Amino acid sequence: MLEQLYPLSYIVAFTGLVGWFYFQHNEKLSSLLRFVFFAAIVAYGVSLFMADAEISYKFSTMFRDLLIISGVSAGFSMIRKNPKVFLLMGLCTALIYNFYFKEVLEQTFPQTSISEIARTDLKLDQDWELLVEIDEGHSIKELSRVLQKYDLSFEAAFEMEQSSTTELDNYFVINIPEGKEHLISKIKALLSQNELVDWVEENETINVEPMKSTLEPSKRNKDYGINDPALSELWGFDEMQVADLYSLIKSKNIKPKKKARVFILDTGVDAKHEDLAANYKSLSSKYDKDVKGHGTHCAGIAGAISNNGIGVASFSPNNQFVELTSIKVLADFGGGTQRGIINGMLEAADNGADVISMSLGGRSNSSRQKAYSDAVKYCNNKGAIVIVAAGNSNADATGFAPASAKGVITVAAVDTLLNRASFSNTVNNIDMGIAAPGVKIYSTTPDNTYNTFNGTSMATPYVAGLVGVMKSIQPDLTTKEVYKLLKDTGKATGDTKSTGMFIQPASVLSKMN
Repeated sequence: MLEQLYPLSYIVAFTGLVGWFYFQHNEKLSSLLRFVFFAAIVAYGVSLFMADAEISYKFSTMFRDLLIISGVSAGFSMIRKNPKVFLLMGLCTALIYNFYFKEVLEQTFPQTSISEIARTDLKLDQDWELLVEIDEGHSIKELSRVLQKYDLSFEAAFEMEQSSTTELDNYFVINIPEGKEHLISKIKALLSQNELVDWVEENETINVEPMKSTLEPSKRNKDYGINDPALSELWGFDEMQVADLYSLIKSKNIKPKKKARVFILDTGVDAKHEDLAANYKSLSSKYDKDVKGHGTHCAGIAGAISNNGIGVASFSPNNQFVELTSIKVLADFGGGTQRGIINGMLEAADNGADVISMSLGGRSNSSRQKAYSDAVKYCNNKGAIVIVAAGNSNADATGFAPASAKGVITVAAVDTLLNRASFSNTVNNIDMGIAAPGVKIYSTTPDNTYNTFNGTSMATPYVAGLVGVMKSIQPDLTTKEVYKLLKDTGKATGDTKSTGMFIQPASVLSKMN
């Protein structure tokens, strides 16, 4: 309502002022137009005051508007005695307004990107701000009116092998030119109203920042029957009863039907790390380096080489169950976009992923998960189970992506006392939430180093590694079947409602065999 009041009141004020000057010798008409002018100026002031914009932006807008209205009105006043010239100037003014200034007025507010984005702290890809899904059987070129009006460019959003099995081939990314980013709400509204558009959402960005622990890991001395020297640093192994897992695998001679591929979608993985290289299968050399260190740390949790006399270990005591693969979906500084992450998911699924581990995410909205959910469905149909981090904002995970996407298993973090970690998002409103260690987690980092980090990022690969072992034994397990096994065999935490059950690997395998 207020957005419409601003341009309307301005034009009425402008027209009233011009008429007031022109009919100043007609006392009755002049008085009426003077009243119209001042009433419109009051309405203009109200619309400006209530507009969604910074105060500095409002002042600059007012200065521009008043400069135009006073200058043009003065011009009309000077030629009011020459009706033909006055009429010609009026016609020119009307044309300029209709073909240029009308759009300027209509697009003045809101000042910023959609206000709801500001309120939820969302950030968008600066190159491709929007994701648009076009109705099946139609082309995005059919939206030429909107595209041309705002000089929008577009390209296909996602790449996949089997486009016939998903709606993702109908998605496009749209770039809003520099200087027109503030019009995103209007552009989104126009697209949403078009009958050819099935869905519009923002192409959000995320950023991961490993929370390096300032505390030393809790040292444990249990005998695991393997020789990795840093086992004493892995407090989570005690709480997850990993010694019992190793004993069960050995006593029952449990063998995998396949070596499950766990894909780490992150900042890359140091493929040459001494405790990862033998368990690592490269998809592309561009994914085999990790400047940030986040992806390598996650990889060590999910699938470090066990019983090699070096570093840490994983759930596979003989390294026969799981192998690691990396897809770099986050830049060296730790940032990425929704589009890039989804393309990474599709690439993993198309390359035989059994498990996709994503220790990433950002603030979002549960209504903005369609593209992620479509991608998860594609991955599930290709046999991959998607494990994602709940997030580190001590909030409800439903406000984060891809934590609240349909079909994912979302992982909360617990501390050494099995209480929800102070930073961990809650998963009680998530369909499939589960818990794993996420505080003081010691694991691999680039250049044959090891470090201790905190985060749901660390809890996620614990679950992914376990699901990898499960899938190696029963390759046809579905996400729902896996989650039920994890939940039914899990251990209660200090706040099970907000964290989900705490994973117990030995109990899971016992129930499977």
